[in-house]
Amino acid sequence: MMIKRTFVMGLVAVGFAAAAVAAQPPNILLILADDMGYSDLGCMGSEINTPNLDRLSNKGILFTQAYNTAKCYPSRACLVNGVYYQQTDDQWNDTTTLGEMLKPAGYNTFWSGKHHAGFDPRTRGFDRFYGFLGGAINFWNPGDTAVPGGKQPAYIGAYKWVLDEPGIVKSFVPDRADWYSTDVFTDKGVQWLEETKDDDKPFLLYMAYNAPHWPLQAPQKHIDRCKGRYDAGYDAIRNARYQRQIELGVVDPEVAKLSEPEYDQPWEELSPKQRERRIEQMEVYAAMIENMDDNIGRLLDLLQKQGRLDNTLVLFLADNGACAETPTKRVKNYSDEVPIGGVESYESYGQGWAAVGNTPLRKFKQQSHEGGIGTAMIAHWPKGLAAPGRINRDRVHLIDIMPTIAALSGAKTPGNAQGISIVPALQNKPLKRDKDMYWEFGSGQAIRRGDMKLVTKNQKPWELYNLAIDRSETRNLASQMPELVQELSTSWNTWWMECTGSPYTGKKKKVKD
Repeated sequence: MMIKRTFVMGLVAVGFAAAAVAAQPPNILLILADDMGYSDLGCMGSEINTPNLDRLSNKGILFTQAYNTAKCYPSRACLVNGVYYQQTDDQWNDTTTLGEMLKPAGYNTFWSGKHHAGFDPRTRGFDRFYGFLGGAINFWNPGDTAVPGGKQPAYIGAYKWVLDEPGIVKSFVPDRADWYSTDVFTDKGVQWLEETKDDDKPFLLYMAYNAPHWPLQAPQKHIDRCKGRYDAGYDAIRNARYQRQIELGVVDPEVAKLSEPEYDQPWEELSPKQRERRIEQMEVYAAMIENMDDNIGRLLDLLQKQGRLDNTLVLFLADNGACAETPTKRVKNYSDEVPIGGVESYESYGQGWAAVGNTPLRKFKQQSHEGGIGTAMIAHWPKGLAAPGRINRDRVHLIDIMPTIAALSGAKTPGNAQGISIVPALQNKPLKRDKDMYWEFGSGQAIRRGDMKLVTKNQKPWELYNLAIDRSETRNLASQMPELVQELSTSWNTWWMECTGSPYTGKKKKVKD
């Protein structure tokens, strides 16, 4: 059943959250999805079944103008350190992590899942870590050899792992064929919550899922749930999502019109065999998200059982927009003759479904248009949110998470943190942002000041959009407002110079998937 969201403004219960924080700092459950499109949750209009995240949204706050960096590694650097990734490096030097900030404030600090940097998080403030240091893994077997009695995995690279034990292992091959990363990462989170349930200390649990990043792999029971759902093709699914977004109040059709689709090939031009494969790819992609939602439900149920959910701030968002990449040329042991979803397969879903995933926005991962950097963000905290069950359209960024957590926990905000606390938004107060927002990665650069956004791709002439009336970036105002284009361009280049110490050359920072 769809529940239309309401907009609540004013000063309802404004002192409620502040009083709760003063009495008892909240636990923090921070959940990051990987390569998930803007519209891929049920609460964002999707046909993908995400009842647990929808429940958090319906009883919390759904932020529809949250931003990441358009890429896995930079987003993680921003989230965990509270700075733009241009200010640091792949070792996160000259930063303070969430773990380092919260441990002195009396928190247990746990991290399960993807890292995408080269060091052990336990050396940077985290008590426990289970996960991998790379970018993309085979969900069934992240190593380069078969598990005992199993099949040879398809893979790109065998990354280093930390297994919640001393040291770092160069490569990890599970000891069983039913090992699945999303399930196992959740198992570790459950284990740590069980082990510390009687502690007097609050916790930070950072669940850095690698789902639904390629390769498309999921348990068969989840794939079976999605069979037949995508037979109608790109346009039918995209249009249905957009209509649900309007019905739910997620988008205003006068502000966020459905942009022209950017498919690599129209559905009608695909051969029957190509359509069959595209359908299978999307079924598995959806299954990955539904499996992730099931696992999030396990964490929520445990916290409810332990009596800790009411004072746990849950934050959920994605690290970039939908991904149009096709990595198969880099894959070892690749075959397109095996069923999609198992250890032998290594598929992505391509640009067509990525365009559906970002409904109604334009462009994709690695680009600074809204489809690359926009994410839904959910905040849920029964004890601390004022007027839950609302949509918030304030612009917020990954760099805002650290100062927000600092304000709620009583921890000291690091001096180089770049974001603002969004506690006023949690308390249903106006959120004041005096700072511009900046982006740079891959082919994209952008700056947002208020509702005005300057953006470019591949260093082409700047485009200018008023997002207050054109969230989908369909009406370029650059020729009408050249002075503002120059002003924002100068500000972007000044920011880049302050971050890096050198002028922008267009050379891309190499980051591996």
